[in-house]
This record gives sequence, C-alpha cells and structure tokens, in this order.
Amino acid sequence: MSMQRMNPAVDTYLAQGCMRCPRGGTADCKVHDWQEELTKLRTILLDCGLTEELKWSQPCYTHQHRNIVIMSAFKNYCAISFVKGSLLKDTHGVLVKPGEHTQVGRQIRFTQLQDVVDMEPILKAYIEEAIEIEQSGVKPTVHKDRPESVPEEFHQKLQERPDLKAAFDALTPGRQRAYIFYFSAPKQSKTRAARIEKCMQKILDGKGLYD
Repeated sequence: MSMQRMNPAVDTYLAQGCMRCPRGGTADCKVHDWQEELTKLRTILLDCGLTEELKWSQPCYTHQHRNIVIMSAFKNYCAISFVKGSLLKDTHGVLVKPGEHTQVGRQIRFTQLQDVVDMEPILKAYIEEAIEIEQSGVKPTVHKDRPESVPEEFHQKLQERPDLKAAFDALTPGRQRAYIFYFSAPKQSKTRAARIEKCMQKILDGKGLYD
C-alpha cells in the first residue's frame, strides 16, 4: 500500500494538541509528550493506505469513509485504538480494553518510540486485518448492559452548564458512554448526583472516566 496524503488538520493537532482542555496550545498539552511516537504511528497508518481525518478532536484513519483507527495521546502513554478491535484475532496479545465497560474498541499502547519501531510489522498486520473486517461487513456483538439515555440528574446539569455540555459533546462516543453508564448505575438520586459532581472537572478538562 502507498503512503496517503497528510491532512493539515492533523499537523495542527500535533503542533497544538486536541484543544479540548485549557492545556491545548500550551507546553503542558499531553500531545507534546509523545511527538516522536505519534509521528511514527502517523507514518505507519498512512503507509497502510488509510485516509487521515480529524474526528472528535483526534486523528482518525478511515478506509472508504469508514473509521478504522483513532490515534490518541494520554498522560502515561499514547495509543492507537481500533474501532472494531474486539473482532481482531490479536495473535500477539497486544490489545487492551480502554475502559472497564468497553465492548468493541481495543487499544495498543506505547510509552517509547522504540516500541513503535519494533512493532511496525505487527501494527501493519493488525491494520490490514481491521480493514478486511470493515470490508466484510461483520458487526461486533454488543451486549445491552448499559443505559440508553442520559440520567435526569446529568441532563439537568448539562442544561444548567453550557460549558459542561460543550465539553461532554466533544468527548469520544466511548468516553460519553462510560460516563453515562457510571452516572446511571446507582439507584439513589443523591448518589448519582454525587458522581456527577465528582466527575465534572474531568469532563471540562476533556478527559474520559478512566483517563
């Protein structure tokens, strides 16, 4: 497969960060901690023939307009996330679930550039398999063990705080679902409200429940 065109929006992401929290555009942005690793991952992803886009404020790599992989920076690692990772064979045992309640997505995490370099052949094999899965039309099994709607306490808070709503809307769908599941679990309203208050700052900072 040939190298695809680099998207200027991803150049901006690497230079400034995702801009979802106040650290965006500053030296404290976590994207700056993983510049070498993210740049090498970007090269590998493009070399696999994927189209580079920016979705949910993060680099997203697609094939025929379908999401395949998302590239992200976290505090303690950077990662690529396979949108339908649960369907991959994971021959090398390198995939991890990003969160306790994640059903479909899977990550490969990196803490140093050499890890990315050493794993390049494995990454390309996994990416090719992910493309084949997407082309096949196979759908992952999703268990209905999570709430379908936002709990009333959180809905009210979103109405009261436009800044909170904007921050929550900017999160990836997986992070949104994790919060909704966490907020909805308690039977008592006061416990649900307490969980929401505890997590508000994380949402405003652009973080997921497990970040």
